[in-house]
Amino acid sequence: MGDKSQSHPGAAGRALAADHPASVRNVVLVGHSGSGKTTLVEALALTAGAVNRAGRVEDGGTVSDHDDIEHRQQRSVQLSLVPVEWDGIKINVLDTPGYADFVGELRAGLRAADAALFVVSASDGVDGSTRMVWEECASVGMPRAIVITHLESARADFEETTRVCAEAFGGDDPDAVLPLYLPLRGPEGPDGHAPVTGLIGLLSQQLFDYSTGERKESEPGADQLPGIEEARNRLIEGIIAESEDETLMDRYLGGEPVGVETLVEDLERAVARGRFFPVLAAAPAAEGARQGLGTVELLELITGGFPTPFEHPLPEVTTVDGSPRELKPCDIDGPLVAEVVKTSSDPYVGRISLVRVFSGTLRPDQTVHVSGHGLADRGHEDHDVDERIGALSMPFGKQQRPVTQAVAGDLVCVAKLGRAETGDTLSAKDDPLLMEPWQMPDPLLPLAIEAHSKADEDKLSQGLGRLVAEDPTMRLEQNQDTHQVVLWCLGEAHADVALERLRNRYGVQVDVVPHRVSLRETFAHKAAGRGRHVKQSGGHGQYAICEIEVEPLPGGSGVEFVDKVVGGAVPRQFIPSVEKGVRAQAARGVAAGYPLIDVRITLVDGKAHSVDSSDAAFQTAGALALREAAGQARIHLLEPVAEVSVLVGDDYVGPVMSDLSSRRGRLLGTEQVGSGRTLIRAEVPEFEIGRYAVDLRSLSHGTARFDRTYARHEPMPPQIAERIREQAGDGG
Repeated sequence: MGDKSQSHPGAAGRALAADHPASVRNVVLVGHSGSGKTTLVEALALTAGAVNRAGRVEDGGTVSDHDDIEHRQQRSVQLSLVPVEWDGIKINVLDTPGYADFVGELRAGLRAADAALFVVSASDGVDGSTRMVWEECASVGMPRAIVITHLESARADFEETTRVCAEAFGGDDPDAVLPLYLPLRGPEGPDGHAPVTGLIGLLSQQLFDYSTGERKESEPGADQLPGIEEARNRLIEGIIAESEDETLMDRYLGGEPVGVETLVEDLERAVARGRFFPVLAAAPAAEGARQGLGTVELLELITGGFPTPFEHPLPEVTTVDGSPRELKPCDIDGPLVAEVVKTSSDPYVGRISLVRVFSGTLRPDQTVHVSGHGLADRGHEDHDVDERIGALSMPFGKQQRPVTQAVAGDLVCVAKLGRAETGDTLSAKDDPLLMEPWQMPDPLLPLAIEAHSKADEDKLSQGLGRLVAEDPTMRLEQNQDTHQVVLWCLGEAHADVALERLRNRYGVQVDVVPHRVSLRETFAHKAAGRGRHVKQSGGHGQYAICEIEVEPLPGGSGVEFVDKVVGGAVPRQFIPSVEKGVRAQAARGVAAGYPLIDVRITLVDGKAHSVDSSDAAFQTAGALALREAAGQARIHLLEPVAEVSVLVGDDYVGPVMSDLSSRRGRLLGTEQVGSGRTLIRAEVPEFEIGRYAVDLRSLSHGTARFDRTYARHEPMPPQIAERIREQAGDGG
């Protein structure tokens, strides 16, 4: 961790494969968009020798600037894997999107990783969504560290950013968030800004100078030591406070010196246990340089301080019928248990699945069992099939380099898994198992689409199927009431990416149309109707007369049919025909074309003909009777009402509650959830929250989240109902 001799980077250009879990580290990079995650990944790859210059694969070839930009744009909205090697350790770096719309990719990265590196911009600080992810990691005890970027900015303030991080991430113990290094600044330029040229190691009291493009170690001058003493003492006390040796603090306070090796060992244990969160700094390499500032220190922290896959708790594993199965963590000789954490499509290779192996060893051309995954409500079919996998590979830039196996604890790309989707479990075909899926965010922004042309209509179903197979945070709905195809997304950017992928990847042009809410109709009061269907023509005629009464029922009652015919006015064999006719008409609606609900329809009288009456005639008469009754009554249009729960920071409670009220919402209550958070519960018509996923994010600066559940249908305000009836009358 900056206190060891410099490690030798891995050979560039070769596929990295681990033969044992102890030689693997899986780390996920977390941070808001613009914090510098992707640039940091490229800097780490450069320092480790995986690329010859930032963003370029050392494979003897080049990619065009256009392709490089396009590749970076794709990476900005999806989880990507960059494997590097340092000191004989394979590091799987998982770069996650910084946009809130792609939190599903972030959750997948958290599932696949054993530790998290939070990237914070020195010029922008910590945003609300990053705090929420920190809390998410804390809830499962994931080890974390912080790296501060953008130190080259004129507004950058390392000390202030560190203080903000301690306040945001330290909770009740800000001394658990402390820097391991302080920036070493060069001479001031004409603008008065002193650039960061290196780092000062607080434990080793060594200087690490990157000004030449390669890390050079030296002793600090006598005038520099007093400036780091306070920070060094605080760091030592923070490390000792987390030491497993309970006598160490007393010995230290008693004046006994503590060796650097002891401190480093305690630091590494505290980081791996998720009890101490070191702060580091990093900057990309200058043009032509080989090492970016702080990258060696980061690689040393990851290899020395982050946990091995052995220390990753195994998610719950069951047989496919739900019986619990106990497995050793990361047993390379144990039963095969792997999980698809990402699915993507390559125009040349086809579907590629990024897989984390939790137990056993995965090999090319192996037949595996695919089990998954309880997302049928999102348009994903459940899987319980055997499938032969193709080649195994590791990504190298935009290429895939083959590997011969993937042991427990490692990540690998698998080709030709035609059925497996994100979240599915891969296991041995003769011992099928299922892992408990990770929590997927609920998509709450509807995107109604239609095929642009007949040719697009033919390709739409297949394109949508592939789209949702890649992204379990997207829900596909074929609404039976509105007859719309709806993609439920996490936000506008998520929706834009979905449309772009349909168009460019799957060749399907679609039009976005207004999303329609599923309304209902009901009778406001009791009414009667008479249906007369009498026609005489050559041969058999049609004869059916029925009289009904309709009365409203409490919400949730549906449509109830009652037979009160006496004296055989309607022959028994035709009473089911009347019921069928009125139910069919109720499904079509009686006012604005929405299904009729919560009514009792009573058949009270009627007439039949011995020859001309028939099943079809009485169905028609029943429908006519219901329409006549509707003409005599006031019909309520019912809109769906959702119960909405909003978790928001206390600073935004007032604006959120005011906004809910403006949406015709009824407040149900509030309660404190942890420190500085409030849960607001309200009932809001679904008409008013179609874009709430977007509006709430803007209102709360990305710090709030919400969920909603259907509560009931209830009458909508007369002026809104009238406008909808007019639209229905105009054919809209």
